[in-house]
Order: sequence, then structure tokens, then C-alpha cells
Amino acid sequence: MRINRKLTQKTDALLSKERGAFFKNHEAKVSVCLVYPNVYSMGMSNLGFQGIYNLLNQRNDVVCERSFLPSEDDMSEHVKSRTPIYSYESKKALADFDIVAFSVSFENDYPNIIKILKDSNIPLRSSDRGGRYPLIMAGGVAASFNPEPFAPAFDILFIGEAEESIDEFLGVYNKGMSAEDAKMAALSIDGIYVPDRYELTYSGDRTILSRTSATGASVQIKRTVVQDIDLSPLCTPVVTPESEFADMCLIEVMRGCPWSCRFCLVGQLYNPPRKKNITVLKKEIELAKQRAKKIGLIGPSLTDYQHIEEALDIEGVSFSITSLRASSRSADLLAHMRGARSVSIAPEAGTERLRNVINKKITEKDILETAKLILDSGIKNLRLYFMVGLPTETDEDAEGIIELTKKIRALSNKGNISLTLSTFVPKPFTPFQWHCMEAPKAVKARVRKIKKELSRLHGLRINHDSVRQAMLQAIFSLGDRRVFYLIEAMADEPDFRRAYALVIDRIGVEMDYFIFRKRSADEILPWDFIDMGTDKAKLLDEYIEAVGEKAE
Repeated sequence: MRINRKLTQKTDALLSKERGAFFKNHEAKVSVCLVYPNVYSMGMSNLGFQGIYNLLNQRNDVVCERSFLPSEDDMSEHVKSRTPIYSYESKKALADFDIVAFSVSFENDYPNIIKILKDSNIPLRSSDRGGRYPLIMAGGVAASFNPEPFAPAFDILFIGEAEESIDEFLGVYNKGMSAEDAKMAALSIDGIYVPDRYELTYSGDRTILSRTSATGASVQIKRTVVQDIDLSPLCTPVVTPESEFADMCLIEVMRGCPWSCRFCLVGQLYNPPRKKNITVLKKEIELAKQRAKKIGLIGPSLTDYQHIEEALDIEGVSFSITSLRASSRSADLLAHMRGARSVSIAPEAGTERLRNVINKKITEKDILETAKLILDSGIKNLRLYFMVGLPTETDEDAEGIIELTKKIRALSNKGNISLTLSTFVPKPFTPFQWHCMEAPKAVKARVRKIKKELSRLHGLRINHDSVRQAMLQAIFSLGDRRVFYLIEAMADEPDFRRAYALVIDRIGVEMDYFIFRKRSADEILPWDFIDMGTDKAKLLDEYIEAVGEKAE
């Protein structure tokens, strides 16, 4: 393999700043390259990616190395010098590994999967690869809620919490095993999905008519759940100043969320809620202190972790935590957050009515009291998160964001406020999976109004996402296998609208079909083959209760 010296020097410069990386002998071991389909700084900030890297390297029969999407400049250098994408640790080409495993967390990274395979000289579709190529696998959040848009690229997909299923798979996998034999062995393992064992047919209106499985392949794939997270410690083994959380070690405190907001996938994907034993957490923190003085405690609702104050009181470390729920208990935690510069709360909607629609279960009083205590505590920055385009949202609800923000700013002159506006995207396995996105024109108008009305407010900064990128996220969240044509096209044409126009004849439906169409109650949804442990009928009842109308 030809290796460009300029590229390897950059790689070595990053490695030199790391603490905790694994460097193992490849001899007689199954070689795995774990790939994050975005740049190094993003991948090294991802707890799931780092956790699997750690898990695989605990096995004596496996050597796991890492690779990432090159930056734009570096990708040009790869292409110009004909240097295929390689692993960071040994500079070995991806095509020379036994297994290439992608950790996929975010929908808008899907085109990057294709870029990485293409630049690694690996055929993009599983059906086009012969026995001489690595086994191509994927897991992660995106693989667990709707892997269909990118499924044709993969031999094997892990559905759910993969710590145990990937361990079981490696127990039956032999070095040099053909992809076909590996897929046959995987069929008997819970939580593993082999996409090419399933065929889909479509009806005249282009909805899914049927889904059939080959002999030996389960009709339903049951997501795997780790029953005891004390036995499956998820942390970042590698600490680096070049990640988004510079020189910080991340530790999982709890998994799952008890609140079940109707827009949120986390409550469905990671429930039931599981909390780490405080004794185990303390041991993990003490070990982490040997590598970093900053520790991020990770969980969707740390306010509900009964030992959070005890953890935050551990000496000799600076803690960062994910967003707090607006409540008196959250405010009480502030006294235990020594040196914290920023705290987040997420009202999500500006009016009580709309918060009831999304089942947020917090009141304006909760929000204002929590915000006041945060600002008065000396915290430098209060981050507020809202969504625009939620189901049943009106212009009055957007006005509610403006008024609520003004009330929060009026509570105190101390500190700064960062307001983040995100465009609502329906997610599988939530009550809003039947709903459609709000029209971009309406979303943009509401964002403009919010920005205009709040632009002169003291100490306030407003951030908002791209509605265009939210539309792409919706296609990938709600699409089926036909969307893979778009993902392939985007490897050469990054503008998704132009890319869609190039492949619309193969997809067979307009883009609006995936984004702006309400789904019918009896429709087969692309992700229905996954057994998430939730009752579809109950989700539909929740949807009807929320929006006050039946699915079409």
C-alpha cells in the first residue's frame, strides 16, 4: 500500500497527544478496524465509539484499531496520492482488515460511510463484494432505530446495545472466515440483522407492501439490552485535547430515560432506565482521574440519578454533566458543580400547551425557577434548547419562545444565555413517527421572527440549525432501502437536492414522500421489523392524543 507521508505525519501528531490508546500485535488475532464516519475530533468525542474500541481490545483474540473520515483537505490528499484510508494505530489499509466495523450515531453521516468505503477501494454494496473483502458491519444508535437507508452497504448490523451481541459474534467468528459464512453464523445471534436475507415489495402507492425473510432469518429482529450496566462499563479509554471535549474522560452514569417525551427516541431506544451503582461509579471515576482531571458524566436525565450529588462531591476532579431537567432538584445540584461554567436546560417548546403535546412534563414555573437559580449561582452561561416545527405548533407557540426567553433574561443580569433552535424531525419508534416535518417556509419564518425579536436582548446569543440539513436528516430517519441510491449519489454530489434529482427514477418517489407525508395507521413502516419492546398500537394512541386527530 502506498502511504502518503504528509498524511501519516498528521496521524502521528494526533496519536502523540493521546493517552490510553491500544497498540497490539496483529499476529493470530482477528483484526478489526472501528470506523467513525466523521472527522477525528467528532469520533473521539463519541462515548459509544470509544466504548466499543475499549470493549474489543479487552479480548486477547482481537486487535481493534481506529479510522475516521479524513478532513476535506486530507481527503483531497488521499485521492491525489492514491492513499487508501488506513487505521491510525498501524497505518494498515481498511481493505486489509478481517472486519471493518462502523459506529453510526447520526443520520447526516450516512454519505460519509460511502466516501470511506469508496476511498478504501471496497465495493459500496454488500452484494458486489466477493470473498476477498473484509466483513463490513455497523452498530450504534442509527443502526438500531432504522438501518434501512444504509443497509445495502453492510453484511451485518447490530440492533440495540451491542456490547453482548458483538462479543457473542466474535466467539463464533474465525479469522479469515468468508462473509457468507459469517452471515450464516450471525443469523442465530439475538440482535443481529443480515440485510441481504430480506426482500421488500412495494404497492402501487409506493408504500411497503411486504417484507419477506430467507430461511433461517428471523421475521423480527429483537434489539439487545444490557441488563446490568455495572457489568458493562462505558467510558472513554482514550483522552486527547483534539476532541470536542478536550482532555475530558466521559463516563456513563445511567442508560434510558424515565420521562418518555413524545419527540424523543432515547426513551424508546434505551429503556428501561438503568442506573449505575454508586460504588462502581466511584471506582470508574478514580480510574479516570489517572488519565484526566475533567470528567463528563453521561446520562439522559442525571437529575433522576439518586447518587448524583455524591458523585459530584468527589475531590480532585472537575465535572461536566449533560443538560439538567428544569426542576428544584436540578437547581439543588448547582452547589455540587464546582467550577462549572455552563449549564443546559431544554424547555423544547415556548408554551404550556405545546409542552403538553410533546409530553415534556415541565411547567413555565419550573423553567423560570431553575433558570433563576442557575443565573444567580454564578454560572457563566445558561444554554436553552427549543425546537421549531413541532406537531401542532402555531405562530403563537413561536411567540411563546420569545416571551419565555425574555422572562428568563429579566430574572438576572448575571451570566450569558445561549439559545439554540433546532428543527423538529420525526423519529421512528416515537408517537410522532406517523407525523411529517413542518414546511421549511414556516420553520424559517418562525426562526427569523425569534431572532429578530430577541436580537437586542442583553447577553443573549442565538444559534439555529440548517432547515436544509434537517430535511436531509428526515429523509434518512424515515426512509427505506430506496434511499440508499441517494446516499450513493451524495458521495459525488454533496448537494442532496441535486443528488436526489440524479436518482429519482431509481427511487421512484419524490423527496416529499419521505419528509412531508403523514403515514397511515396501517402502513408498514421501514423499521417495523425491529422489535424495540414497544407496542405500536400504544404509540398510535399517544400520537392521536397528542395531535387530536387520527393518522391518515
